[in-house]
Amino acid sequence: MLSSSKSYAYEMLLSELTWAVGEDYVQTGDSDKLGHSIDYYWVPEVWHDRGRQLTPPDFIIQPGSSQEVAAVLKIANNYSIPVTPWGGGSGSQGGALPIRGGIILDMKRMNRVLDIDTVSLSATVEVGINAQHLEWAIEKAGYSTMHFPASIACATLGGFIAHRGTGVLSTKYGKMEDMVMSLEVVTPQGEIINTLPVPRHASGPDLTQLFLGSEGTLGVVTKATIKIHPIPQSRKFHAFLFRTMHDAMLAGSRIMTSRLRPCVIRLYDEPETAKLVKRVLGIDKKGAYLVFGFDGQEKIVDLEMEEACDICSSFDHEDLGAEMGQTWWNNRYKFFYPPYMFHMPQAFGTLDTVATFANIENVYWAMKNVVEQNFPQATFIGHFSHWYEWGCMLYARFIIDNPPADANEAVALYNKIWDMAIRAAIKAGGVINEHHGVGLKLGRIMKDLYGPAFKILQDIKQTLDPNNIMNPGKMGFKG
Repeated sequence: MLSSSKSYAYEMLLSELTWAVGEDYVQTGDSDKLGHSIDYYWVPEVWHDRGRQLTPPDFIIQPGSSQEVAAVLKIANNYSIPVTPWGGGSGSQGGALPIRGGIILDMKRMNRVLDIDTVSLSATVEVGINAQHLEWAIEKAGYSTMHFPASIACATLGGFIAHRGTGVLSTKYGKMEDMVMSLEVVTPQGEIINTLPVPRHASGPDLTQLFLGSEGTLGVVTKATIKIHPIPQSRKFHAFLFRTMHDAMLAGSRIMTSRLRPCVIRLYDEPETAKLVKRVLGIDKKGAYLVFGFDGQEKIVDLEMEEACDICSSFDHEDLGAEMGQTWWNNRYKFFYPPYMFHMPQAFGTLDTVATFANIENVYWAMKNVVEQNFPQATFIGHFSHWYEWGCMLYARFIIDNPPADANEAVALYNKIWDMAIRAAIKAGGVINEHHGVGLKLGRIMKDLYGPAFKILQDIKQTLDPNNIMNPGKMGFKG
């Protein structure tokens, strides 16, 4: 943060930034600063709720091209000013918070669909585009991104690239690192580069994967070429209720290891079935709710659906049928929005992780036991929402209805739950996160996760960003 907005240095920097992007695209007003000082991370939310001072940026810059991004980064290097890329501001990890002030690089002006290749089935777009707007544009051409996250209406493509985001249909169509074919990136020193045009090759290490998930610490992603898909002829769902979560997990994992290709599987533990599934879907039954779907050519969909239902039928279950599966799909976003989603003054966090099928239940119980045994005021619930050939993701949550009124006490409690739960997940075979990212929230645990290998990431950061201007203090890198 600059020492004073009335200094000569501030005025010179303001003039240079204005020259780079135009007077209309440099914001310094208090309301603009406030709006870019808080995202969906619970800590700044409670800070704001309790009347505490947030850390604002000094400037909000809205570039209109990769060349303007490059110009801004060169200026920032010259003045040693931090730069924090900003998409939709919907992240939950504090990854876009300007914790050292400086420049917020708001990318939403760069929102064009540049090309739709109907031969290769790809689209090249600027990454400031809103995810829903992108989907609508691709659908007009007769295709789909198949990327349907709960934040589709408020997040940008760049945000999903930054933290390797995922959508509801990831089990078939992949996470963001599977969807991206190539990237244009502005390096921290202001050089515009392109990664290789195809994602599969034997032409050395894959730079695309290096920048995916780097959360704005290694440069600014400006354009991406992503896969697009035909709109499926058929998409069908089916739901089951299992007596235990363990039986439901065995059924789900067997569907995946049988190499069927569901577009989605979602398994809710008994507490979340009783709490949220009941509220949203009206299913008032004890057990673990499992729903899955298949899409594509209808004959193939029907065959795979029959096989998956046969697998589920070999366990102690209640067949809820296709209608209750379709009801889940029709209401899938309701779980994440009012009045069903948790909100202030509650304290809450999503402890998502991912592990192999051999380890995922151990991870679940390790996290659940840590939270319930050490924090009796907290409720622990979870569901398994993104499934792969080798394992699945746990979307665990803790909720505290009456957290401490004092902001410092509340944040200390919040961080302690995260520390203990995530470290328990790592010990049981999980990782820090599956698709929300690391950000400010979990950076302190990165060295524990990577061990000596974390120095390799630090060395890459130092080489690409020697002045440490890019999103400092995130992902465990120095602030």
